[in-house]
Amino acid sequence: MLARLSIHNLALIERAELELEPGLNVLTGETGAGKTMLAQAIGLLTGAQPVSGMVGPFADEAYVEAEFDAPTELFEDPALAAVAGLRPDGEETLVVARRLTAGGRSRAFVWGRSCARADLEALGERLIEMSSQHEARRLARPARQLGLLDAYAGTAELTAEMAAAWRALRAAESAFESARGEAADAARRRLDLEDLVARVDQLAPAAGEPESLRAERERLRHLDELAAAAGTAAELLSPADGDGARELAASAAQELSAVAGFAPELGDVAATLDDIAARIQDAAVELRGHLAGLEADPARLEQVESRLEAFAQLERRYAAPVGEVVEQAGAARRALERLESSTEELARLEAGAAAAAEAARDCAARLTAARAAAAEPFARAVETELADLGMAQAVFTVRVEPAEQGPRGADRAVLELAATPTLAAGPVAETASGGELSRIALAIRVAARAGGGPGILLLDEVDAGIGGRTARAVADKLAALAAGAQLLVITHLPQIARAADAHFLVEKPDEGAAKVVRLREAEVVEELARMLGGDPEDEAALRHAEALRS
Repeated sequence: MLARLSIHNLALIERAELELEPGLNVLTGETGAGKTMLAQAIGLLTGAQPVSGMVGPFADEAYVEAEFDAPTELFEDPALAAVAGLRPDGEETLVVARRLTAGGRSRAFVWGRSCARADLEALGERLIEMSSQHEARRLARPARQLGLLDAYAGTAELTAEMAAAWRALRAAESAFESARGEAADAARRRLDLEDLVARVDQLAPAAGEPESLRAERERLRHLDELAAAAGTAAELLSPADGDGARELAASAAQELSAVAGFAPELGDVAATLDDIAARIQDAAVELRGHLAGLEADPARLEQVESRLEAFAQLERRYAAPVGEVVEQAGAARRALERLESSTEELARLEAGAAAAAEAARDCAARLTAARAAAAEPFARAVETELADLGMAQAVFTVRVEPAEQGPRGADRAVLELAATPTLAAGPVAETASGGELSRIALAIRVAARAGGGPGILLLDEVDAGIGGRTARAVADKLAALAAGAQLLVITHLPQIARAADAHFLVEKPDEGAAKVVRLREAEVVEELARMLGGDPEDEAALRHAEALRS
């Protein structure tokens, strides 16, 4: 139920606060007063695109807000998961709002939290059904016709199951196609991957090997220089004949030790020189050992050069250092392992896609059967409603035809009408005049609601082009609808307004903003008198209105 509607600066209305009732809520007023603003406000709250001129002259932006008594199970719908996630803990009512700027931008809110317009639209579809003479033209849309048949057939659970099956199918097919594409790409790259792995395995480079080989190559290339330097340094430190650095350091230590008794600090220096002499001796021994090991080995130099060239070729081929190429080879090896197992994975994904397709086909078949079974009873129910609305000769037909499978199954519904049994049937939206179309739309909606539907109906000028006895019949239909749903009816007919549970009047003064007021009983009678074409102060007109109201 829509409990409250607030409108601020929407076209002609500067500010309006409507407290609505269950049952039949009627909105009346002179032509041009702004009655359609109610429909536009609710349209915005159900995700409609704003149009030029909606923002009024009384402020920089327009704002509409509604409070609903929404059933808890509404938010269990998977399509409303994003909206349900915005719901504050313990919140029992639903508050929806829309803000428009003069520049054409808009924002949607649910419980004061920003919401995508698409989510607001999905929410609105489940809360409110809107109809007008213009909206009745929607009957030409295949999706709308199928939705009406489904409403009569009561296939809500089945259509939800079909939508879920379709989503599962699309996901399974997407996963299979993605895996198949990856496998095909890997298969095309198999030779390159195998070549990379083979080259790296053949070389089997150790960590840091290129650097150590380059160092070894430099040593092998400069053996003569190394030998000369090592030999000269060894002779300078500790020659075979004569004194070298070791002997000189030892002699200096002896000289200082001899006088250390007179100057103890010189004893420390002498000890240091003794240590230096020992270290020089060790260095000389190490140099002579190194010199003994320096032997020319052309074969080893050739081996080192050959291996370094192999590493250089690898680096040039893959445009990366050897270490990175080794990492690439590891990744290639893992890719090859996945490729080996991809056949099994592909088979699993293909089987999953096939199972999802079968589930979707099964659900679509059950949906087709339910629709086919409901088509004839739905047509007869619509004819019954049309007869009550002054179209007793009308012949209504409903056909279920195959269509490409999608989230709503594999059917399309075709609604056709013949004004009399002797005329050929044609599409509903093409064979009826404006007034007839309003009645037809109402009749279809009344019949369709046998299977359930949104609990709130907004009807804008559904009474267009009718009057007299037919107007009373339409009023009776609306009253019947209002027994099981909340109706918001914008009308110019007193026959309909008389049945209101709550009557709102839109008044537009010569200058300034329009206002919306709820009428008390006496005011309702005066408004009915005006709608009947009389003077609200005329006693006869008032008695006529009272009689109509009773």
